[in-house]
Amino acid sequence: MRVLICGVNGFVGKHLARSFAQAGYEVDGLTLNEPLAPELKEVVKRPFQCDLANKTAVESLDLSPYRAIVNLAGLANVGKSFDEPELYMQINVDVLRFIGERTLAQKLPLRLIAISTGAVYDSNQSMPLTESSRTANDTSPYAKSKLAMEDTAEQLQQAGLDCIVVRPFNHIGPGQGLGFILPDLYEKFQTALATKQPMKVGSLKTRRDYTDVRDVVRAYVLLATAKKASLHHMLYNVCSGTPHSGEDILHELHLNIPGSENVKISLDQSRIRPKDPIELRGSNELLTADTGWQPEIPFAQTVTDFVASKKL
Repeated sequence: MRVLICGVNGFVGKHLARSFAQAGYEVDGLTLNEPLAPELKEVVKRPFQCDLANKTAVESLDLSPYRAIVNLAGLANVGKSFDEPELYMQINVDVLRFIGERTLAQKLPLRLIAISTGAVYDSNQSMPLTESSRTANDTSPYAKSKLAMEDTAEQLQQAGLDCIVVRPFNHIGPGQGLGFILPDLYEKFQTALATKQPMKVGSLKTRRDYTDVRDVVRAYVLLATAKKASLHHMLYNVCSGTPHSGEDILHELHLNIPGSENVKISLDQSRIRPKDPIELRGSNELLTADTGWQPEIPFAQTVTDFVASKKL
């Protein structure tokens, strides 16, 4: 009943630690070189540090106490991946490889959950996107590194490791930092209210498949702890199956931020990306069939809870 979360201090890692603890599991957390986040001190029993991109360091780890490991460690900023494509490829592939090889070397029966991304899919195909949908060739270095990571996961599976690959689509919720649409729009509202200037945005008409992060991590817990006989696949989408536009997010923020209805919205043409697909949504049928998972938190509640978390 003991699990290890690699990258526990991140947005998703914090929620995952709480979800495992609520399900009755003893949680250990691994960080790169920083101490455990203060809010996790009552949740994570054994925090420790390790550079998972360092093979020698990983070879010194004793992974035998764990029933499951969820790997959230790695590089995830899509924009920065264009500046450092080789680094993204190295880190995101090597971290999984080294953990997997260490598990195989110790001959452990644990399950390793490898977190990929729904961004690996080619957007120019019919929706919803399933696990068998076509992946993209012309995509970001970040997505390319995740596809390479998936190849490594397949090699580990063939070597006998119980390794499950997960492709989460867009997830949002309390505690999310800048660089994503919900926190970015929230900060723009705050700036506009403070300066009484119009709020500049790109196109808000594109629709994306958003899932509350708390529902996402619940899926990770189910996949990490399910009996092997109940999982009939090595790859699962995690998504709501329901797309929402930026305008939908804007509407919900209006309902939660006093005075925001008076903010003027200005379209910034420089922020519009003509090649952006109008709609992206996934299918969660395989995940639901094998684990019973369904998204539970309504979209409006997610936005409300996010705004509330900014006031804490």
